[in-house]
Amino acid sequence: MSGGVDSSVAAVLLKQAGHEVIGCFMRLGSPGETLDAPLAAAQCAARPAKIGHQGCCSINDSEDGRLVAAQLNIPFYVVNFKNDFGRIIQYFADEYDAGRTPNPCVRCNDWLKFGKLREYAAQLGCEAVATGHYAQITHDDASQPRITRGVDRAKDQSYVLFGTGKDAVQRMMLPIGGMEKPHVRDIAREHGLRVFDKPDSQEICFVPQDYSSFLEGRRTAPFEEGAILNESGEELGRHAGHQRFTIGQRRGISVPPTSAVTIPLYVIEKNAQLNTVTVGPREALDVCAVQATEAVWYAPPTTSWTRVHAQVRAHGRPIPAQMRSTADGALEVVFEEMESGVAPGQAVVCYTNTGENEQILAGGWIQSTTRAR
Repeated sequence: MSGGVDSSVAAVLLKQAGHEVIGCFMRLGSPGETLDAPLAAAQCAARPAKIGHQGCCSINDSEDGRLVAAQLNIPFYVVNFKNDFGRIIQYFADEYDAGRTPNPCVRCNDWLKFGKLREYAAQLGCEAVATGHYAQITHDDASQPRITRGVDRAKDQSYVLFGTGKDAVQRMMLPIGGMEKPHVRDIAREHGLRVFDKPDSQEICFVPQDYSSFLEGRRTAPFEEGAILNESGEELGRHAGHQRFTIGQRRGISVPPTSAVTIPLYVIEKNAQLNTVTVGPREALDVCAVQATEAVWYAPPTTSWTRVHAQVRAHGRPIPAQMRSTADGALEVVFEEMESGVAPGQAVVCYTNTGENEQILAGGWIQSTTRAR
């Protein structure tokens, strides 16, 4: 129970269905947090609900979650995952240092919500971990559970759950996945939950300011200056650290205007070892294939090409594609339509491309891309 409307309504629905529900809030160590001792439910109920927004899992969110649990008359625990969350923060920094684009929300689901929290739930004797994600659990032809897109396609979060794996899906419940967001808010309003109109979390929860300042603040030495190159390897300007750039970025590229530079430039490649940033025209961002490692398979891996819908961003479009498992166990995906701005470090997730319920077949972490040019 993160203190938002989605997990709160998930708890409502589970209790209505007759389950014994235990609310858990993951204390991750948000900036400025001073949560050293849990507040009593009565104390929390006596103070106004904090409907502000500080990303997910802030101390205010904890108070909101406790208030909802008190209204529902269910136990509420704050579990201290601050040290475990340090692994995700370090991953975030390491990926940028390596020239890749991380996705900490996917790693949080893999390592904490359906990893560490699942272990904690087992110790309590719980049968499943339930969350307020907009995704569904359905079954394939062999009656195996699969993560499936949520009914509310605008809110679909199946992408960020791909890495949880088959074992976690066996003990996963997603009560609101068959609903659209307005209906979820209506249920919260009907039950008198003061979080019914609480804004959705948007930012990365542990980055209170711009990410480059956060990254530089964690280093013992400042970012190093390097060259900005064109596609031919010619130097066009200088940058103040490759970590300040992401693939597809247009703003903040320090290239002096010249007769040779007459079109908008985008970041099309980063080389962490050489500390260079390569820029080029918009069409140079088009990617036609990716290779991904740490592949998670829900369907049996096959070296034969399988038609799928691929997705490379949390709210990205489904891309008609073909996938297969390579000889070394990687996931290879070839797009039938070019996709712009795909970056190493992002996840690629492949879904069935038939029927209304698109199920996840496989996913992995992009190690390399093939540019269309």
